[in-house]
Amino acid sequence: MIRASLRNPSGARGFFLPWRGLLAAFAVCLTLSAPFAAAPRDVERLRGELVARFDASRLPLLDAWLEAVSAAARRHREEDKLAQINDFVNANIFFEDDISVWGVSDYWATPLETIGQGRGDCEDFAIIKYVSLRMAGISSAKLRLVYAKARLNGEAGPVWMAHMILAYYAAPDAEPLILDNLDERIVPASRRPDLQPIFSFNSAGIFAGVSGRGAARAAAGIGRLSRWEDAWRRIQADGYQ
Repeated sequence: MIRASLRNPSGARGFFLPWRGLLAAFAVCLTLSAPFAAAPRDVERLRGELVARFDASRLPLLDAWLEAVSAAARRHREEDKLAQINDFVNANIFFEDDISVWGVSDYWATPLETIGQGRGDCEDFAIIKYVSLRMAGISSAKLRLVYAKARLNGEAGPVWMAHMILAYYAAPDAEPLILDNLDERIVPASRRPDLQPIFSFNSAGIFAGVSGRGAARAAAGIGRLSRWEDAWRRIQADGYQ
């Protein structure tokens, strides 16, 4: 596990990840950082794939998702795009762990797979929000999937659990806004003391905090990071751009 002590320019501890504190993309560097289109190139092919892999009963959710993405793309303010997508995903995808959904301990689903199941875990929530916002016109440079620890209330007291969220940076040095399924509000990172960031990534590559040594370990490219590389290839194959 990689820990990074990160703080914002004002000195407030917590989830704020200064852009200058992130290293350049390295190791698992993925291409395709070009903007997504507001809709897949071939919607009918996507609908056919959903029916073939899941069931025709999932088509209304797929169509609703595409409409939500299209509506977000039409909005001028990026904060409105965030709200449109965050609200839709949190309202229409139910949380369930990978064992229950996929029969394996850890699987990172594409948006099509998450819609096909209608459920997913924290990684799936973050991934579908990331892809949706890319499709709605937000640059990958403003979005980071962040692997973190979340403080939850257990029977014996607070416990820290592995978690993933999506962070949005309005500007390179801005405090990020957090899109999460544990707390459905979109709030600045400083208002989420229950989250402890570890590292971040997007379709351009993997980023780490202030520790060069920790970054090298993050860049090893096995386990969870290879799951993102695999998920991104499958996302490309689905034809969202």
